[in-house]
Amino acid sequence: MKPFEIYISYVSWGSGGKHRPVLVFSLKDATAFIYPIKSRYENKSEAIKTNYFEITNWQYAGLDRLSYIDTGSYFTLPVSALNNKIPIGELSLEDRQRLLAFLVSKNSNKQNR
Repeated sequence: MKPFEIYISYVSWGSGGKHRPVLVFSLKDATAFIYPIKSRYENKSEAIKTNYFEITNWQYAGLDRLSYIDTGSYFTLPVSALNNKIPIGELSLEDRQRLLAFLVSKNSNKQNR
């Protein structure tokens, strides 16, 4: 397992949850830091949309439709939860560079408020 790989994992929220693609953003010790990947965008509020990063090379990433990384929802999972799984894909180099620039810009905007 390495950063920028995409896996299918169960993501829960309070009383529910579902299996969805997740991006492994970083690893530390036995913990994977992940962002959920979502395909619905149009009906989201403008505030939520500002956290969504569009994956332009979604087919290369192993996804079946245009998708977005929800950078407003950050999760941790034990590495063991993904270790026995095979990644469905990974972000392209172009999308990796764009994501990192997006996160830097997003954090810069927060600090300027």
